[in-house]
Amino acid sequence: MSGSTRRTGNRGTLRAPAPPPTGPPPRPVVAALMLGMALAALDSTILATAVPQIVGDLGGFAVFSWLFSGYLLAVTVTLPVYGKLSDTFGRKAVLITGIVLFLVGSLACAGAWDMASLIAFRVVQGLGGGALQGTVQTIAADLYPMKERPKIQARISSVWATSAVAGPALGGLLAAYADWRWIFLINVPVGAVALWLIGRHFTEPQRNRPEPGARPRVDWPGALAIFACGGLLLTALVQGGVAWAWLSTPSLLLFAGSAGCAALTVLIERRAAEPIIPGWVWRRRTISAVNLALGALGLLMVAPTVFLPTYAQSVLGLSPTAAGFVLSVMMLSWPVSAALSSQVYNRVGIRTCSMLGIGAAGLVLLAFPLLPYPGAAWQPALIMLTLGAALGLFQLPLIIGVQSSVGYRERGTATASILFCRQVGQSLGAALFGALANATLNDRLAHAPSGIRPGLPDDLDAVSRALAHPAGLTAQATDYLRRAVDTTVDHVYLGAAAAAALALLALLLAPRRFPVHTETGGTGTTTGAGEGTGTGEGGQAGA
Repeated sequence: MSGSTRRTGNRGTLRAPAPPPTGPPPRPVVAALMLGMALAALDSTILATAVPQIVGDLGGFAVFSWLFSGYLLAVTVTLPVYGKLSDTFGRKAVLITGIVLFLVGSLACAGAWDMASLIAFRVVQGLGGGALQGTVQTIAADLYPMKERPKIQARISSVWATSAVAGPALGGLLAAYADWRWIFLINVPVGAVALWLIGRHFTEPQRNRPEPGARPRVDWPGALAIFACGGLLLTALVQGGVAWAWLSTPSLLLFAGSAGCAALTVLIERRAAEPIIPGWVWRRRTISAVNLALGALGLLMVAPTVFLPTYAQSVLGLSPTAAGFVLSVMMLSWPVSAALSSQVYNRVGIRTCSMLGIGAAGLVLLAFPLLPYPGAAWQPALIMLTLGAALGLFQLPLIIGVQSSVGYRERGTATASILFCRQVGQSLGAALFGALANATLNDRLAHAPSGIRPGLPDDLDAVSRALAHPAGLTAQATDYLRRAVDTTVDHVYLGAAAAAALALLALLLAPRRFPVHTETGGTGTTTGAGEGTGTGEGGQAGA
């Protein structure tokens, strides 16, 4: 990872990287990054509360879940591609493309005439959202030196936290008092401002532009293979156990197709001159260990984000708004902890700091099943507050560690790889924990007292609906169902604690001292971020 030039096949030589930026980045650029991230973050939360109005207007209740699944698929499978493109052609072009795609998709969604068209336009939005998520994180790392990155990353985390709290409420207000189409139209002014700020104020260093006569290669066959592999796998995970049984023909065909595409992807990428997912992503211990750890984080996050609202409403009897508040306190403590994490990892090292964070998160998750039944709302809220603080110490140091271990021309690919693994982990977690929840609940319903067994709901969604309107249930049946949901969510949280243990094991694979890549003038060098100090002499990245 040292040297002043890099060759791209036999097409020519890339210019040496320019010195890293000095002084604080322009405020308009920082504002544009936060607005760009707000577009992607709000779109993940603002739509949920408007689904009844959308279905009432357009129909398509049987397939409305694809409003979320289609967007998730598009974001996830495009992350590695945009990461590589940003390393090849520059961040600015990719970010502008992402914002334009997102705004085109938003306008199209606002004009949708039926559920099928709305789902298709949500996929277009997702194609832009993939560029937004990965490229904003990468530019933030480009603009700030390692010691300053916790500040900008904490600001980006605060955007996600604000969206988690404000998104559902804003979506509900727009659907109730205006029209659900405004949920998409509101993106247009925000995106337009971000686009103008980036175009006018963001000047990219000429680090990745080729010499005259040199032409960068794009591994389009590899990109298509990744699209196919990711699309088939995520479709199987998202729809398995929902639209069809896990061992049904559609599930088996999708899993077999994704395995075949994965093998084809490996074959194509090994032969490509500039692969979309280069082999070094998995050969370097730092990046591969963090990829596995953040994949486990995606798994873990399903418990609070998917099952805690059900627990709060069905077991505690809270309203949807109050249930959202119980979850949102985690999003409030997370960015605060992330902002302070540098005070920890500068003393004990990145790996140790993250291990402390995920270890604490595992203990917090194990504490959830110990909550009394039915309990009070402040008890799970306190659990979530503590969990957010623990995960802030875990995730941000790892992202900063990976971004700091590579040079400019590899940072987009490295950043996209960890975001991709987290997204895949979340999809896998939804499938695994969904199956665990259904198995636990079915067991509880099968062993219900004979006096209340007839007429009981038969799945988690039906149980939640029945408890939301318990007038048709006896007091005994209501209490039994509440206890069944309590046991179900307890088991999911135990599964999340197991995911935290997997993340801890993955970090043991990481080097004790995270390498730090520095670019000065025309050379790139690598030192180590060690234990007890922010930097120190160390080995080469990927050692």
